[in-house]
Parts: sequence; C-alpha cells; structure tokens
Amino acid sequence: MPTKLLLVHCTVPDHQTGLQLAQTLVSQGLAACVNITAPVTSVYRWEGKLESANEHLLLIKTTKQHYDALEARIRAHHPYELPEIIAVPVEQGLDGYLDWVEKCTTTNS
Repeated sequence: MPTKLLLVHCTVPDHQTGLQLAQTLVSQGLAACVNITAPVTSVYRWEGKLESANEHLLLIKTTKQHYDALEARIRAHHPYELPEIIAVPVEQGLDGYLDWVEKCTTTNS
C-alpha cells in the first residue's frame, strides 16, 4: 500500500554542500533523515555538451505534505542553476521507520 513518504534524490557538488543542505532540511523538519553518498560520477548533457562531474547524492526522506517546502528550500540553497530534485514515492517500508519519518517531519515543522 502506498505511504505518505517520498524519497527525494538530489545531487550536490561536494560533501560540505550536502552536509549543509542536509542539516538545514532536518533542522527545519522538512526531512527526517538525509543520507550523503560517497562521490559518484555523473555523466550528462548540459547546454549541448557532454559533461561529467564527481558529485554526492543526497537521499532525503520526507513526506508528500512537505515536498513543496523542501523543494523550495533546496532551490534556495543549492549552488546549481538546475539542481536534480526527483521525488520517488515510497510504496512500502518497515512500519516503525515510516512512522518515525512522519513524526520527525511533523513535530519539527
């Protein structure tokens, strides 16, 4: 059964940017948890040219209710002109963890 949760993917240019963004989102109750991955290599087309860059991927756990505010906060603090912000619905998960995400994004906002 679908849940109220979203897993939002967002890439950032370095670990420090990811850490600052993660702390902002969690402290403001827009996310319950943000994982910052080890560097990944992204290959993409930008302004007609093939590009590649080392980035860090943020895995942001939030709720559908908080998505608009979370997206706005990311856009306000993100160094990229066009940041990757992709929300994937969470279909299932451990009940206790799902409840924890909802609680963290409700009590801190």
